[in-house]
Amino acid sequence: MFKSPDKTPKQYTPGEALQKIAAFCAYQERTQKEVEQKLRSYGLDEDEAGEIIIRLSREKLLDEERFAQAFVRGHYRHKKWGRRRILQELKHKGLSEYCIKSGMKEIDGEEYYQNLVDVMEKKDRQEKEKNPRVRRMKISQYLTGKGYEQDLIKMALDDLGKAPEDEE
Repeated sequence: MFKSPDKTPKQYTPGEALQKIAAFCAYQERTQKEVEQKLRSYGLDEDEAGEIIIRLSREKLLDEERFAQAFVRGHYRHKKWGRRRILQELKHKGLSEYCIKSGMKEIDGEEYYQNLVDVMEKKDRQEKEKNPRVRRMKISQYLTGKGYEQDLIKMALDDLGKAPEDEE
């Protein structure tokens, strides 16, 4: 069913909100920012939301370091994102530098490079551009958008046999 836009969200007591938010956190890893927004949408004030967040942290239902690790693993293994894009997203989610560094340690260098090669080869098969120089540029831009570093992109393109000297 669709919710009508003029309907106000249901207000919860702190006890009810704790039960709902505990289930919300148990379903998947969350950031404190996400949990606080959800609690505020339940009609709780800042102090009540803060107390619930502290309790969730103590009970290990809310752990930003664990969130960062899970986020990095999922986005570099399944979505095949590069380090730069993952880092940008973690910062956008409001995580501390410590949590971000901890999460980024989840990236295995060899698997990361293999992901880059796999994404590049897939894009190469899909690319319709015939001009080798333009084709290389388009693939490079795509990989940059996925968050991969320029030096790795150049190395992977050279390995693919799309080196600029071959294009004359």
